[in-house]
Amino acid sequence: MAHDEDNPFYGPGGRGFYGAVTVSSRGQIVLPAQARRDLGIEAGNKLLVLGDPEQGLALLKIDSLMHNLRGSSVLLEQIQKHAVGEPEAPEPGDGHP
Repeated sequence: MAHDEDNPFYGPGGRGFYGAVTVSSRGQIVLPAQARRDLGIEAGNKLLVLGDPEQGLALLKIDSLMHNLRGSSVLLEQIQKHAVGEPEAPEPGDGHP
C-alpha cells in the first residue's frame, strides 16, 4: 500500500505513521499537517521532547501530560507511604502509650 502525507498509515490503537521529516541546518522539523490535525496540535501548543538513546525522540503535548497527571500527586503520596513502610498507628489497648 502506497503511503503519502495525505494518506497516513494507522496501526493498532489509532497509532499513525505520517512519513518522514528532515532536520534543517538549524535543527528544525515540520510536523506533517495530517499529524497536526489528527492529534489536535495547533500553533502555540507546547510539546515536550523526550529522548531514548536506542529508540530516538518522542513528542508529547504538555496539556495531555498535565491532564493525565491530575490527581497523580495524591496517588504518589499514598504509594510512597506504603513503599517506605511508614509505621502504622498502634491499635487502642495494645499496651502502647
